[in-house]
Amino acid sequence: MKQKDIILLSDQELSEKIEVEKNKLIKLKLQHAVSPIENPMEIRNSRKTIARLLTELNKRKSKSINK
Repeated sequence: MKQKDIILLSDQELSEKIEVEKNKLIKLKLQHAVSPIENPMEIRNSRKTIARLLTELNKRKSKSINK
């Protein structure tokens, strides 16, 4: 998910996407532990997406506090 797509999401959608991505990451790690997954870069991409989502959510919270 690109940053410009993340910016367009509402706060509620951001929270939902974070939960979905966290669950996806847990499943990927479990699959990789049992048997190597075909594309291990998916784990890294999922972690980065979670970080992008959390960064945007925290940025919005800090803006609302500063107002």
